Amino acid sequence: MKRNSIFSIDKSIDFSKRALEIFHFQAKNCTVYKEFLNLLNINTVEVKTISQIPFLPIQFFKSHKILSSNKAVEQIFLSSGTTGNQQSKHFVTDISVYEESFTKGFEYFYGPIENYTVLALLPSYLEREGSSLIYMATQFIEKSKNSKSGFYLNNLDELAQLLKLLDRSDENILLIGVSFALLDLVEQYSFKLKNTVIMETGGMKGRRKELIREELHQILKRGFGVQNIHSEYGMTELLSQAYSKGKGVFDVPPWMKILIRDTEDALTILPEGKTGGINIIDLSNINSCSFIATQDLGKTYTNGTFEVLGRFDDSDIRGCNLMVL
Repeated sequence: MKRNSIFSIDKSIDFSKRALEIFHFQAKNCTVYKEFLNLLNINTVEVKTISQIPFLPIQFFKSHKILSSNKAVEQIFLSSGTTGNQQSKHFVTDISVYEESFTKGFEYFYGPIENYTVLALLPSYLEREGSSLIYMATQFIEKSKNSKSGFYLNNLDELAQLLKLLDRSDENILLIGVSFALLDLVEQYSFKLKNTVIMETGGMKGRRKELIREELHQILKRGFGVQNIHSEYGMTELLSQAYSKGKGVFDVPPWMKILIRDTEDALTILPEGKTGGINIIDLSNINSCSFIATQDLGKTYTNGTFEVLGRFDDSDIRGCNLMVL
């Protein structure tokens, strides 16, 4: 499977064709996924539509090495995890696929990253190794043509002054940050920004009380003086991201698709508008597994967008427990 056939998708029929090709490839070449399908008694020959594809529970990235390639591993991305919990590990055999995915994914919604000054406020992610978000942000900063792009961590005063200065100069600015750090910034400074995209990546990381998205965005909108708060939806186990330009409604690049599964029957896909577990097809995961059943709850809409409505109550133990290898 050539990457050009993944990142050049422009129609739903192309997506379905590529997804089925990757499914049959991974059903043969990903040992963990193959065993999972066998335990479900899935005859892969009979899988002819994407709605028939079983999705691998995301927790297997914590307990198994998910690979569909025999090439050497170039990068291992690790989830943040908490004390006493296993971290998810995503073994990446071709880091250039990830770089192409996040670059083209961002450009699909926002235009060339080179046209932005990128200010990254991601302190919790810099405190550990193996963050796929830090890898992406670093590449964005390097691709930016503005020398002021960079990570701004503890010196919020410097960041506030720079943000106001850049915004007045009519430049395109991307401020990407973890939720608690953005809240710290607006609690100490007030802004009225016109040319800045404020993008939260979610998560209080134990630093603050968790807020529902609507409450968080209301606080940030008032603090930054903007109409909308943008969001990035990504995870260690994926090589692509979804983006929201406001109101918590996310859209995906052409090589990614969201399906909603029944919470009582993981193999049943629900229609648009119904709430259930979020399944993600990420074709850029060609060398691991492209079909992931996440621990998030959500719903999709007819135009392909989706909302994230929460998480399963017992997310660490939920899902299919067929495999003990």
